[in-house]
Amino acid sequence: MKLNTLVTVTALSLILIACSKINRDNYEQLKMGMGYSEITAIIGSPDECSETLGTKHCTWGDDAKNIQVSFIADKAITFSNDGVK
Repeated sequence: MKLNTLVTVTALSLILIACSKINRDNYEQLKMGMGYSEITAIIGSPDECSETLGTKHCTWGDDAKNIQVSFIADKAITFSNDGVK
């Protein structure tokens, strides 16, 4: 019984990891002027954000695969990606 539970939990964990929201389909849904909450509804919470002079810059992912979005007044003004396929 415990072995079956362990196998099931491990399998579900691997499936969730494989279902990253940092992918080409989600990236292509991002549009200029979208609000921060609209972006996070598509790709989840950012891994890092910084704010400078009224501009918020957020990154989802890591150095190898990421999406970056800059906001002014809660609206996306630029977005880019690295390694997103």
